[in-house]
Amino acid sequence: MALSVTALSVGRAFGLNLPCLTYMRGWGSTIDIPLIMFVVEGGDAPIVVDTGADVTRAWDTHGIRMEQTVDEQPDVALRSLGIEPDEVQIVVNTHMHWDHNSNNHLFPNARVVVQQRELDFARNPVPWHRMLFDVVPGLRPAWQQAEEQMSPVDGDIELAPGVTLVTLPGHTPGSQGVLVEAAGGRYLIAGDCVYLYDNWHGDDDADHIPPGYYTDLIAHDQSLHKIESLACEVIPSHDSRVVERKIFK
Repeated sequence: MALSVTALSVGRAFGLNLPCLTYMRGWGSTIDIPLIMFVVEGGDAPIVVDTGADVTRAWDTHGIRMEQTVDEQPDVALRSLGIEPDEVQIVVNTHMHWDHNSNNHLFPNARVVVQQRELDFARNPVPWHRMLFDVVPGLRPAWQQAEEQMSPVDGDIELAPGVTLVTLPGHTPGSQGVLVEAAGGRYLIAGDCVYLYDNWHGDDDADHIPPGYYTDLIAHDQSLHKIESLACEVIPSHDSRVVERKIFK
């Protein structure tokens, strides 16, 4: 068994304020970021990690300018690897923010794995985080299109041979990563615990930089230290260099 991780662009977001991604850094600067869907191959069946946003309502509902080409639609992007959406048996949402779970319904035969505490929070987030969880007046959260497929878990678990869920709370209460044992080493799909390589590599003042969005900054710091203990290569969730590299094996 030779596992690999492929990073597929499923859209782009433009003009985000940099401190939203790098805590208290980059005031006055903006950044464009990719939306990334990851595919773990080499096991009994492909595993999809995060399914992107519904870009059709990004501006009107969330005030974010996004684009998505036809080739970046999640089902089309998956087919570029020779995989049909109905072949996917497991979808992992690293967390329940709308830009990571809005297309779960495109994978009809998959169970959608999320931490129970994340699902609980997504159903009733604190007011300041409602928009991130698609809890908007008059709008049904996109993830609810596949709500019957949800398969909540509690804690770190082996998802499949060589694939382990790792809890990484802080960005959200139930954020998680996916640790993959590939032939060339261990890779952690870190979710929004690590937006950019800049978050992981830090600066002169800190070894790591958390994101600007979080529910618990102390828990986030502990999660970053947990990643250090995993002896793995970190794959950020929104870094263009991840898409450029594309394959981790």
